[in-house]
Amino acid sequence: MMTQTSFIFFVFAFLTLSCTSKSSKITKAASIANIGLTEEKEPSFPRFDSTTKTIHILVALCDNENQGIVPVPAMIGNGQDPRNNLYWGAGFGIKTYFKRSKEWEFIESRKVSSVILERIIFKHKITGHFLVADAYDGRYIKQTTLDLLQSSAGLSKDTVMVNNQAIGIHGNANLVAYIGHDGLMDFELNQQFVNQDSLKRDVIILACFSKHYFNPLLSKANVNPLVWTTGLMAPEAYTIHDALSGYVLGETNEEIRLRAAMAYANYQKCSLRAAKNLLVTKNQK
Repeated sequence: MMTQTSFIFFVFAFLTLSCTSKSSKITKAASIANIGLTEEKEPSFPRFDSTTKTIHILVALCDNENQGIVPVPAMIGNGQDPRNNLYWGAGFGIKTYFKRSKEWEFIESRKVSSVILERIIFKHKITGHFLVADAYDGRYIKQTTLDLLQSSAGLSKDTVMVNNQAIGIHGNANLVAYIGHDGLMDFELNQQFVNQDSLKRDVIILACFSKHYFNPLLSKANVNPLVWTTGLMAPEAYTIHDALSGYVLGETNEEIRLRAAMAYANYQKCSLRAAKNLLVTKNQK
């Protein structure tokens, strides 16, 4: 049986390859993922406390069969299995990593739909920020990408109930983030994402070459890019976790970006300079 140490080493061997495009292997399920699938969403609660700060993370589960990636080990590359998925239930996945964090209190997990396989909710122990993270079935990476872009521009808004309190998600969140493979390397989106409400939302996009691919689509969305990337990367939870540690304290973009880079350098065993070249903020090259 593979030991935990050898398994982690094996996983890391695949990480920086996971964003290499192989568009010919994208399945039909991914190609139709932009259809509206709202009938299974949680009911909307239009009245919510806008003074409550919310972070919404959209995670496209790693999927060997339905995404343009070099395959990772089968156990962590099943996009329909959040429990073991590289970006969710694995050791450095969003759910596992944040549940182990001393900064965040885990509130609950719930099923949302056949597209969003699991939703987890946390509350920051000091500042009271809510964090909502959604695990999207890897087949629907295009829908995940659309939801991120529409939320960033304020075109898609929603709420969820947490302990009898309505909090904002999607465009009602203060920060919207994306974790996963950069699907824009495999498909194109022809929509325009133009801001409609004059609100500036913070965004974090941890995917390979995310600045190059997402910047044109967000040019009219009125967003504040806290952290996005200039090259291949492993979008694991430690990077966004440490970025959020600064965000909830009201730090500047550069301070938040530095926290993210330090975390990435530590876990990926690369130089801080290399991590800072990879993780940039706003219009930084």
